[in-house]
Amino acid sequence: MLPFESIQEASMSLGRNLTLAETLWFKYTADKSDFYLYCHNTIFLIIFYTLVPLPMVIVELIRSNKFEAYKIQPNIRFSLSEMMECYRKVLITFVFAVGPLQFFSYPIIEWVGIRTSLPLPSASEVFWQLLVYFLVEDYANYWLHRMLHHYKWGYDKIHRVHHEYVAPIGFAAPYAHWAEIIILGLASFLGPLMVPCHMFTFWLWFVLRQIEAIETHSGYEFPWSPSKYIPFYGGAIYHDYHHFVGESCHSNFASVFTYCDYIYGTDKGYRYQKEVFEKRREKLRNANESLEDKVNGSTPPFKSE
Repeated sequence: MLPFESIQEASMSLGRNLTLAETLWFKYTADKSDFYLYCHNTIFLIIFYTLVPLPMVIVELIRSNKFEAYKIQPNIRFSLSEMMECYRKVLITFVFAVGPLQFFSYPIIEWVGIRTSLPLPSASEVFWQLLVYFLVEDYANYWLHRMLHHYKWGYDKIHRVHHEYVAPIGFAAPYAHWAEIIILGLASFLGPLMVPCHMFTFWLWFVLRQIEAIETHSGYEFPWSPSKYIPFYGGAIYHDYHHFVGESCHSNFASVFTYCDYIYGTDKGYRYQKEVFEKRREKLRNANESLEDKVNGSTPPFKSE
């Protein structure tokens, strides 16, 4: 943090008046250590993990016909108690795995130059850095995730926990063995380590990555989702297939985009099954029977590879 005692001193140092955002940042951070600000990342992680899945929790509980056609695996339902149990277990993992990881990673963050000082980054700087982070994380996550499936020991002892949810839900996005949290967390840290940023961008990166993971684990594929306009974005149905197949899955290892699976040929089974499932979903939308007639006795949306 720059050693300014007042907003006027900060303005003089920058040679201009502070923007509203910079003024708010200065007022909030002036008396806080960089380590304290870094720890905000865990706080934001818990807040957004708690709030973002709530709409899907409501949708899952009310079981409205309006949303049922967009549920990816309609034959699997979750009760409120089941979803809250998942939430409870994830919070325990956050405390005992993510918390210590934040503490011990701070010297590295400080060393690479994640700054908290003024000026704040421009919108274009934030955009390009976030784009780099998503691409780097996606590529690294692809190989780490694929490794956890390739080696039986890695799957049985670590990754199997995440696959306990054959039909994922939003709260299950970070549901995993503590070792997997650390292993795949390395992929998330890699981008900021390669291209250091402002602490604000650092916070925003992990918030967006968390929101994206919750969407892909939501269990619903809504056609009006803004993420539909992101090039090469996988989405919920893409990752849902990976969970449905489980241990024997050889498809859809990437976390965000689809290009790695396409380049390395690990999306062939999914590409066929998606065509089959889309036809089935269209039939569900156009059917005139009741919801129970549509869902009960139907076959699962995907076949095993």
